[in-house]
Amino acid sequence: MDPSTARKFGKSGASLAQHKYQIGAGPARPEQLRQANAGEILRLLRLHMPCSRADLVRFSGLSAPTVSSTVEYLERKGLVERIGMGAPSGGRPPNLLQLNASFGYVIGVDIGGTGVRVALADLHGKIVAKWIGSFVESPTPARVTDLISGGIRQLLRHQRIPQKKLLTVASGAPGISDVRAGVVLSAPNLCDWHGVPLRQMLEESADVPVSIENDVNLAALGESWSGTARGVRDFVFLAIGTGIGAGIFIDGRLHHGSAWAAGEIGYLTVPGTEETSMAIRRTGPLENIIGGKGIEQAWVKMSNGTRPGDQSRQHLKATEIFDLAESGDAKARELLQRTAQILASAITNMSLILDSSLVVFGGGVGSHPALLEATKRIVDQNEFARPHLAVSLLGADAQLHGAIWLALKTAEQNVLR
Repeated sequence: MDPSTARKFGKSGASLAQHKYQIGAGPARPEQLRQANAGEILRLLRLHMPCSRADLVRFSGLSAPTVSSTVEYLERKGLVERIGMGAPSGGRPPNLLQLNASFGYVIGVDIGGTGVRVALADLHGKIVAKWIGSFVESPTPARVTDLISGGIRQLLRHQRIPQKKLLTVASGAPGISDVRAGVVLSAPNLCDWHGVPLRQMLEESADVPVSIENDVNLAALGESWSGTARGVRDFVFLAIGTGIGAGIFIDGRLHHGSAWAAGEIGYLTVPGTEETSMAIRRTGPLENIIGGKGIEQAWVKMSNGTRPGDQSRQHLKATEIFDLAESGDAKARELLQRTAQILASAITNMSLILDSSLVVFGGGVGSHPALLEATKRIVDQNEFARPHLAVSLLGADAQLHGAIWLALKTAEQNVLR
């Protein structure tokens, strides 16, 4: 809770979560209030540790007795530990507190088009080890689940961490996902990924509680936690790789929409795209034209009729085409400008609806500086609907950081229950 919110609700010891319970839902039970306050203290410790109880009172807006009782509750749980005395400020030196990193561990998973990445982290959110597995065959749900479970077992074994210390797993999925049900509704860039009960499959194979989330939404969570968008309440994370998608933060919260499709901007129709009806099992018009594959296909068409010695230039990756543009190649610059113009139109349309202050560029293609600068020049011509454009600080690890954040949040909720 920020200080202005704390002042608004006063120092009575009631948290923001307590007031939410009380509005239209009847009074909260003491156990609900304790869990809400404990969750808030854990969040503040992760942001500011090491810190004292007085610091937590100041950060949270809770009363000193409420903070003390909550800290004692968390110490009994084993989630918080004292690490010594801090510098005195005129009186007795305060006891400093931090999360007990070794209480347990969490796993973050990123599922891609050609493999999976698995990260093991402690309760501080520090990544202890990573594991990467590639798909030998087509990435069906069963094969991906087996690959992830094998990676988790290897990480625990190599780090000598017992299974009981693993608290939870959070996995990203490259498609529309019903987070509440734990089902991937559709992932057109993978094989047979329609209505996949991914959470259930992973829980059965890994024997641990699992949360799932759209992979771009996880990247947005990662950037909000420890990346470019840290401290920004209204922003869009824009991922451009093989496909294209957006993770949307509104008033400090990830926005899923009524049917979990918020941010599926690959289906946008903007000038230059094919106008067609939406179909969940196929890629969208915007993705087809400025996703990595779309850019590469456009380059092949532009390169037809090149001299025999230049044929090797026909089959370049999107990032290599943008590299050529930076070096002055006329055709590559033309394709870069066309891509930037379409992308700028999509960003302007989103900005007119969301009025976000920041758009973070991520993904293998989206992170290319030439695309960012070309798009920025066009968007900056707007008198309004002109968000700040910036590249991801976390790069390819944005999804993993978001998965770890989600796993930590889920683990804390499970332990507090």
